[in-house]
Amino acid sequence: MNRRPTATDDLKRGHLRYFPVAHGRMEFAIEVRRAILLERPKVVAIELPSTLEKQFATALRRLPQISVLVYPAREEEGAAVYVPVEPCDPFVEAMRTAREVGARVEFVAPDLGDPPHVGDLYPDPYALRRIPLERYVEAYRLHPRQRHEELERYAAGVAWKLQGTDPGQETMVVLTLNLLDPVLDAMEKPQEPPRAKDTGLRVELVNPAPSCLAEITMEYPYLQERYERFRLVQIEPELIERPRAQLALLRDAEQSYVASTGDSVQHWQRRMMARYTRNLAHLNSDLTASLFDIIVAARAIVDDNYAWEVWEKANRYPAQRETSTLETVDLSAGEVWLNTRKIRLRRRLPRPKQRLKPAGLKMRRKEHRPGEWAEQLDGSSICSYPPEDLVIEDFGHYLKKKAQTILSEERERVEPFTTSILDGIDVRETIRNWHEGTIFVRNSQKLAGEVGAVVVIFDPGEGERYSYLTTWLGEHQNESDMAFYATNPFDHMVGPGIGRAEYGGFLMTRPPRRMYNVWQDHDYDFAENKPERLLMAGLDYSVDKYVVYVAAKPPRSVFRSIASHLGRRILYVPIGQMDSAKVKRLRVVHVLDGYDKRDIAKDFIW
Repeated sequence: MNRRPTATDDLKRGHLRYFPVAHGRMEFAIEVRRAILLERPKVVAIELPSTLEKQFATALRRLPQISVLVYPAREEEGAAVYVPVEPCDPFVEAMRTAREVGARVEFVAPDLGDPPHVGDLYPDPYALRRIPLERYVEAYRLHPRQRHEELERYAAGVAWKLQGTDPGQETMVVLTLNLLDPVLDAMEKPQEPPRAKDTGLRVELVNPAPSCLAEITMEYPYLQERYERFRLVQIEPELIERPRAQLALLRDAEQSYVASTGDSVQHWQRRMMARYTRNLAHLNSDLTASLFDIIVAARAIVDDNYAWEVWEKANRYPAQRETSTLETVDLSAGEVWLNTRKIRLRRRLPRPKQRLKPAGLKMRRKEHRPGEWAEQLDGSSICSYPPEDLVIEDFGHYLKKKAQTILSEERERVEPFTTSILDGIDVRETIRNWHEGTIFVRNSQKLAGEVGAVVVIFDPGEGERYSYLTTWLGEHQNESDMAFYATNPFDHMVGPGIGRAEYGGFLMTRPPRRMYNVWQDHDYDFAENKPERLLMAGLDYSVDKYVVYVAAKPPRSVFRSIASHLGRRILYVPIGQMDSAKVKRLRVVHVLDGYDKRDIAKDFIW
């Protein structure tokens, strides 16, 4: 039985060992470095024109600082071509590693202008971290791209240069993946010297400004910096696993975000960003998300401030300097690449300078001396701020309606039309099955039961941050009983006897004036944390079948059994489905030290 030839067999032709790569991708840089260190060839042939050889040599000496080659575009008057020389590019890595092993570097591409093949699409190179290079190359070659005359002429020029190499010296040929088969075919017959368009091309080398690196490099600078650490100190490859690097990027950005805004990224937001970036990557037929996708997810799930911090961290590259012996140029993505995408970020940060404001706008009152407002606390009673009560009650109504909508959708059925249109024609299903000539109708079954209690968990409340535990009774029939845990409001005084806090979570239930102190009720000692105690109280006090539970993750499965025993049902709603800006506003609560403070609260609460 004949053995099927592998990609490795096909790419070794005499003294030439072909090594196809994708331009600018880190995974190929890792593979080409590993191959050169293992095979130790005498010559490394690079698919670059000889007119760039001198400037590339200077750029290599500058590494790890990134350089950009600039030369006039032949096709357009007054335009220029920019070629970044970055560590993660496999052609750059091939030249660097060749120097380490003492191999001679030869530039074998013809000087025919811009390469006609570099804009092709490849499977996500991250696959090389899971499959061998041979399988990746073989899978790509199963679906060859259409060739044209310009590509054939370019491949013939490369083949002519390779046919002139010394057959007695092992040579590794590093070339672009979509040029591999055209070059292999051109090598089957003798080639004539190509006619170069311009051998006197003027090529300059510039130093890109550190602030523009993320726009002009193929791999974002944060990843390139980790790659440099990998190749210099030979640390574990896991450091530059693309998903691990992206996670580290988000964590570093989160630290800066907390320091600059005082806000924090919640666990459910991290999980939503992971899911969102995965979906964005799938839309682009990739395995991992690009930097653009990560920033889009950060802005959508958290806010513009966090997306800005992600961009700033991604652009971090300590090796780059503002001053250099070369001219420092601030480039943009539009100057270097075609078909770029833009995203607009609007940072909203507190300013030390007073903003301009309309005449007559009320100034925020301040203490005459530190501790003045705290001295007016007597602790005899506490109460809420009525305008906030209205907002939180409206939010409770909204959650109940949302839960009822979810339940109704779960019970809705679509069936073929027979004798009645029931609750209306389902247009989507009818069109989907148009070829059958059948009309489909909706059958919305009535909802059995109402929503009696609402539990909202903003933060699980681990640690001592949420130390303020209390239970409020509704003052009239339109207010719910409420139990919540929050930060200590009297640690942040905003007025005389008026404290400002932040909810960790709360429970709301009606009718009012029935709730015992949830935090001292021993019937709930089974709960392992504050959210579980609120949920148990919600199941206990709810007079209706359904209890809405809004949190980053669903409750433990044992609570399903408890709810069933009490004749209740828990309806879990991920907090990620809520408007993040609205959730942030709802978390603020003011506690007044006595009903007399309600008359003055409007002058101090903002």
